[in-house]
Amino acid sequence: MRWCLGVGVFFVVVAAGRPAVAAEAEAATVPGDLVLDEVVVTATRTEKQGFDAPATVAVVGEGEIASRRLPRTLPDALAEVPGVMVQKTSRGQGSPYLRGFTGFRTLLLIDGIRLNNAVFRDGPNQYANTIDPLTIGRMEVVKGGASVLYGSDAVGGTVNMLTRSYTPRPGRTFAPRLYGRYASAEDAVVGRGELGGSRGPLRWLAGVSWKEFGDLRGGREIGVMEHTGYDEGDGDVKLELALAGDATLTLAHQQVALEDAWRTHKTVFAKSWHGTDVGSDKVRSLDQDRRLTYLQYRDRDLGPALDRLTVSLSWQVQREQQTRVKSSDELRRSGFDVGSFGLWLQGESDTDYGYWSYGASWYRDNVDSFEQRFNPDGSLKSVRIQGNVADDSTYDLAGLFVQDDLALGERLNLILGGHYTYARADAGRFADPITGEAASLTDRWDDLSASARLLFVATEGVHLYAGVSRAFRAPNLSDLTSSIDTRSGEQEIAATDLDPEQYLASEVGVKVRRGPLAAEASYYYTTIDGMIIRAPTGRLTDDGDTEVTKLNSGDGFVHGVEVAARYRLTPTLTGYGDVSWVEGEVDTFPTATSPKRREPLSRLAPATGHLGLRWEPEAGSGWLEGVVTVAAEADRLSSRDRADTQRIPPGGTPGYAIVTLRGGVRLRDDLTLTAAVENLLDEDYRIHGSGDNEPGTNVILALDWRP
Repeated sequence: MRWCLGVGVFFVVVAAGRPAVAAEAEAATVPGDLVLDEVVVTATRTEKQGFDAPATVAVVGEGEIASRRLPRTLPDALAEVPGVMVQKTSRGQGSPYLRGFTGFRTLLLIDGIRLNNAVFRDGPNQYANTIDPLTIGRMEVVKGGASVLYGSDAVGGTVNMLTRSYTPRPGRTFAPRLYGRYASAEDAVVGRGELGGSRGPLRWLAGVSWKEFGDLRGGREIGVMEHTGYDEGDGDVKLELALAGDATLTLAHQQVALEDAWRTHKTVFAKSWHGTDVGSDKVRSLDQDRRLTYLQYRDRDLGPALDRLTVSLSWQVQREQQTRVKSSDELRRSGFDVGSFGLWLQGESDTDYGYWSYGASWYRDNVDSFEQRFNPDGSLKSVRIQGNVADDSTYDLAGLFVQDDLALGERLNLILGGHYTYARADAGRFADPITGEAASLTDRWDDLSASARLLFVATEGVHLYAGVSRAFRAPNLSDLTSSIDTRSGEQEIAATDLDPEQYLASEVGVKVRRGPLAAEASYYYTTIDGMIIRAPTGRLTDDGDTEVTKLNSGDGFVHGVEVAARYRLTPTLTGYGDVSWVEGEVDTFPTATSPKRREPLSRLAPATGHLGLRWEPEAGSGWLEGVVTVAAEADRLSSRDRADTQRIPPGGTPGYAIVTLRGGVRLRDDLTLTAAVENLLDEDYRIHGSGDNEPGTNVILALDWRP
């Protein structure tokens, strides 16, 4: 922790002492995730250079995904972003933690369309893993509350995943691509084939991906972990039509299917690590399916009062089915089907009173759920009223927003914004928490959020920023009608009288861009008001689990520091480093008989840092890189963390230091080879709160053919 912080502070101090330069912006292709010279959209919903955005933003581009980090899943692609912890309940899951929050308190977008829906649950979930990383052109990660721009759920941060498009090549109508990836410790083979092309005003890109993941081999002690493999098949197509003027029309479809992805830690096949308990289920597996189709229209310079216009219409379906065989051989099948209609539009106007952006959105989720139980002989035992959430339900989420980006002289920029949110839940059938009989409910909430952000140009190469904003999250169907087993030995029941969560997020930071140096440091503080938390009811279920429900009883705070820097030592050598630290507390109920008390926020990420060195010759024919990742012991535990004995060892998750070497070479003009050796020392380690250990020494090879 101390050496990582020292690296970050050293870079910032050096930056402050260097003379300002007026050279062209340094290319943002060097590692370190500092977005100072790229144009980003998600931070303000308008195009703005990262250096001028009064927020902490990171970008992971297509090259990072396909040619440098070689991630197995999309969440893995975020693993080296400063301040992001990717928890993995199982190998088929991955949930990014941003500034202490995850699940339905982080907002995930695909080309600006909400992935979050009414069944997203508290804590980590697997839905980011239903996105094929090989379809992504760039991911923009905006940390901190963004409800003013995106409405409910944008508490810890927002991740916008922007899909790839075909770039026309002179003299060519078609362009194929073949991509392959092999990983030894993951026992994984990934392949992708695609075809892009253009004819006249039309461009298209279509592809399929197939993935086979075998059982994962951990470090030198834990070895192979059974039932950690799964299969995946993906397909996508994107058509872009250039219309008159600057208008474009985009029609896209994507689908991802995961089969037989186990939650191994819940089963008898789990391996105890540092004292964790082994589960009792004989089978606990998930099948996931997601399909998204959307139509988007974009235009600019429509008249003196409208500089840009974007309209999006989408239909997204998420299906999930869980198969569980208990120790008694009772079989349970449960799942849900969510169909989400989405419509949003945004306009932008450059006026004498600032650059205005404004818009509206509406999403409707249609939810069906089920659970069936079978006797050991296969005969039907019972059909429950609901699955994980209420059956035959709808959930509406609508909003209006406006923002003004106003220059107050040559050195000061002010961004003011407001967002009105309306949410309505109509739960058709769920189990009443008292009688157990079928019940229904209708409830609605609204909220008005506001924000103010300032950017001060101290010098040409040093920008200071500060901001304060309200974040908001309306209760969803998972809050209100959930019927799931949450952590080790807990069963959740419906909670029908909940209010929205409220947050007040503030942040100050500095961005430095001077010659060979780019650096950024920020401090944030978020107050928590009425967070929905689980509380024991004092009853046990028929299975002997502790029954829990939800209450608006969580008041508290979270704050932290993030520092990142990169320095071009020579024309071919770049060093980079980052460190992040977060701490938070919230009111909770430790046991069924204990009074409410203040405890650490659940699954707080440990202090984490990266230190890397990259060599890339000026000719650009290849590169080499070494990265050290260090995480401190995660021992700031809540009562519920300590009770999660299948995932979190007694006393907390041990710290670790992992060494990764990787490099790439252009074999021909159309063929690139990338190789990596992750976890070079074959350490046994686990990301805090995860159900499985990470891979041991993992040799990865990837070939990318683009004629």
